[in-house]
Amino acid sequence: MAAAFMLLDPMAEHPAPIGLDITTVNDIREIGREDWQRFAGETNPLVGYDFLEALEASGCVTRETGWQSSHLKLYRDGRWIGVAPAYRKYHSMGEYVFDWAWADAWQRHGVPYYPKLLIAVPFTPCQGPRLLLSDADRDSLDGQQLHQVLDTLLERLQVHSWHLLFPDQRDQEILAAPGSLRRTGCQFHWFNDHYRSFDDFLARLTSRKRKSIRKERRLVAEQGIGFREWRGDELPDDVLDDFFLFYSATYLKRGQRPYLNLLFFRLLAERLGPRLRILTATRGGQRIAAALFIMGEDTLFGRYWGCLEEYSHLHFETCYYQGIDLAIREGLARFDAGAQGEHKLVRGFEPVITHSWHNVAHPGFREAVARFCEEEASEVRAYREAALEALPFRQEDS
Repeated sequence: MAAAFMLLDPMAEHPAPIGLDITTVNDIREIGREDWQRFAGETNPLVGYDFLEALEASGCVTRETGWQSSHLKLYRDGRWIGVAPAYRKYHSMGEYVFDWAWADAWQRHGVPYYPKLLIAVPFTPCQGPRLLLSDADRDSLDGQQLHQVLDTLLERLQVHSWHLLFPDQRDQEILAAPGSLRRTGCQFHWFNDHYRSFDDFLARLTSRKRKSIRKERRLVAEQGIGFREWRGDELPDDVLDDFFLFYSATYLKRGQRPYLNLLFFRLLAERLGPRLRILTATRGGQRIAAALFIMGEDTLFGRYWGCLEEYSHLHFETCYYQGIDLAIREGLARFDAGAQGEHKLVRGFEPVITHSWHNVAHPGFREAVARFCEEEASEVRAYREAALEALPFRQEDS
């Protein structure tokens, strides 16, 4: 079993063939916080041990929920050089790179699509590092060889495909090997152009869009709605309880069960401390909505939100405008408010191309997937170009 290769020292020797090799572990605790963080660093908490272990410890990520942990340990010539968050998946929920059509095609032809290997952060459509490597090993890693070794995991783990979602630019440079299957998507991110205040940001917009946003914010205030920000290390239990109620309502309104439970959020608040912020909206002395944000070294991640009743423009204010305010106050360069959301465009969020890499064991389906990815990429690029033309910034600043 992979656990037989458990090492405490990433420089220790591993009885593996010469070249690149990968083993897996079924519990992140088998690697341990110190060793995981040695590779992950502190830049992006979404790939940190505390976030990933909280998913496992809370029972949100288990074989029973369709997420069997299979974290990767990468070796070169027997030397441990990195890790990657990975899961043996039995469905496609909570991924945000949608492959339902692929699964349906497999099923129609009587070919099993699941289980599959997913290299990603569960329930988190945010770009970031997925191959957690030392700088020296990253610079010398051969992308073609990496793909070949990942392909060997298909038979070893008895999965039918592997998928690596939302890698950052440094990972993309490794993964962009000739002949690899890459999908593209489009999200909307806000970028901080050294703004000193929200009004400073508004000054960059056209007069019409500036007035529209000010009107939206004013209408929220006129409904008697105020806001308060809470740090994870100063978070009262009743505030977290209310947040979880609002978060759950977002899913229940659509007839779905929430992916995450209250224990996960409690563990996250304890472990992330000031890097976690919960913003609550109140009206008449009662909390009516809340949103959760996580701060990386240079990026604000807007992750979860909810309310019980609908109020005019409350979603935009709570999730976007308050997030922009927070990013400006904290001096963060970027605000990633999550997947999808074309309505972000007119509020100053810019279209950003996202990437994912894939491979499938079935040779016939691989050819069909390659054609699909190529056609989809052309459509995504055209969509982004159109979105760029619709940005609300004043012409002289574009």
